[in-house]
Amino acid sequence: MAKKKLGDMSLAIQIFIALVLAIIVGLILGEKGAAFASSYIKPFGTIFLNLIKFIVCPIVLFSIMSGIVSMRDVKKVGSIGLKTVVFYLCTTAIAIIIGLGVASLAKGLFPMIATTDLTYSAKASTSFMDTIVGIFPSNFLAPLLNANMLQIIVMAILIGFAIVVIGEKRDIKVVEGFLDLNEIFLKCMEMILKLSPIGVFCLLCPVIAQNGSQIIGSLAMVLLVAYICYILHAVLVYSVSVFTMGGVSPIKFFKGMMPAIMFAFSSASSVGTLPINMKCVDELGADKEISSFVLPLGATINMDGTAIYQGVCAVFIAACYGINLTLPQMLTIVLTATLASIGTAGVPGAGMVMLAMVLTSVGLPVDGIALVAGVDRIFDMGRTTVNITGDAACAIVVSNIERKKLLKK
Repeated sequence: MAKKKLGDMSLAIQIFIALVLAIIVGLILGEKGAAFASSYIKPFGTIFLNLIKFIVCPIVLFSIMSGIVSMRDVKKVGSIGLKTVVFYLCTTAIAIIIGLGVASLAKGLFPMIATTDLTYSAKASTSFMDTIVGIFPSNFLAPLLNANMLQIIVMAILIGFAIVVIGEKRDIKVVEGFLDLNEIFLKCMEMILKLSPIGVFCLLCPVIAQNGSQIIGSLAMVLLVAYICYILHAVLVYSVSVFTMGGVSPIKFFKGMMPAIMFAFSSASSVGTLPINMKCVDELGADKEISSFVLPLGATINMDGTAIYQGVCAVFIAACYGINLTLPQMLTIVLTATLASIGTAGVPGAGMVMLAMVLTSVGLPVDGIALVAGVDRIFDMGRTTVNITGDAACAIVVSNIERKKLLKK
């Protein structure tokens, strides 16, 4: 009977129970048990994350191709792409403004941490033009082997367009094969997602064990301000977006997004959360051909949570060095962080790379990153959650706009 009840639980409740258990066990283990958690619990989380990463590439490739073939209109894909990029840039700019605004108000509460002997080696940032060049694949297999999402999206669009153009003249037998492959990988994803609660527990528990003392230590106030900004942005910006432009109640939206939100918080991986995000968005009523394009693109270039992190950390680091940020400096941060969200697309540890770019743009010492580097994973959990929620909001909004456009026609 108990087994039946467990099986009847929704994925959101199962993940929530796993999340709570991970926090409790992590705090019980503490720093003394961190090595045990890292050696014997984390590997199972890594196995689960590897399975998710394995399924993401074929899901993105075949779902985008299937979506384009279903739309049978090259202009429609261009229209969806433009709306998506505009939505992402606007919400990123709002996110950095919220981060700077709230952090500036709370500046007096930030702890004064010594900045002497700080050293931080910033990764070399990729130029905007290099990023543009890097979007286009030079090899058919390399994007799939390296899990380069932007290149996989470009591949899928090119092959999808080719099928549409040839399909106007004659029937293509391979179309059914691609649609079948899409169904196979979706079913495979469904099977892997049933392991989500185990994955969440094994990924989060070692993080809590290792960082528990630091969370309630000197950086608690900075983390609190960042999380207040994350919640503000999600509740205000996404609620207004999905309600006014998406035609979905905010309560329904956040309730439907819970499995993806909790998984993103535990794994701190936007790409890893992509399959669950796709499932949640489809259940919320987004068009599959639109969500299959918008979500993979968002997992790579949409960084609202990361933008908030830039704002809060810039104000905190400036305060530690006794520097007051001026209005022109804040505007520079807004512009730099918004453009950098695309400029650092697909770069490992993009949050740190972006922060180094932001600090450099306003003349703040890059060494200041060392102040927050220790608890970057805790920041990352929140910013990933905001990022994937923004992707989902965009999919809902664009789907609704396209539906209305179709009804007018």
